[in-house]
Amino acid sequence: MASLGQTFDATTVEPNAPREIIPAGEYAAQIVASEMRDTKSGSGSYLQLEFQITGGPCDGRKIWTNLNLFNSNEKAVEIAYRDLSAICRAVGKLNVSDSEELHFLPMTIVVKVRPAGPDKSGTMRDAQNEIGGYKPATGATSAVSKPTPLQAAKPAKNTPPWRKAG
Repeated sequence: MASLGQTFDATTVEPNAPREIIPAGEYAAQIVASEMRDTKSGSGSYLQLEFQITGGPCDGRKIWTNLNLFNSNEKAVEIAYRDLSAICRAVGKLNVSDSEELHFLPMTIVVKVRPAGPDKSGTMRDAQNEIGGYKPATGATSAVSKPTPLQAAKPAKNTPPWRKAG
């Protein structure tokens, strides 16, 4: 239970409309948050990444993905490492020790729509989005190119204010 510190009157605020599925396609995006979490079984952990679309009709919308970095299922771990490699290459950071190093760097994500239907356990699920791939931001030269000294000195366009020099 949590006290709101006031009486909230829902009649004074227009409610949010239900969010629709993001249409399948490629979107400019960036990672805005990440967290290591334990699996339900407690026998492993995964990296949860929160992406925010930057631009276009879905500007500001968020989508999440989980990377099973520590899991007894070797195939799940292999897929997670391949996805992490694709993300690192898309943003041009080939060596990372903390997921925060990937935050606020532009990339292109490939969004898919998983249709509604039963999951593996037979539970009916609504349609939902998933990320099917990662690419360098549109117009980027190369994910592995090194910035010139002048480019390295400039803060990135999407750098959060607390990270900018000045």
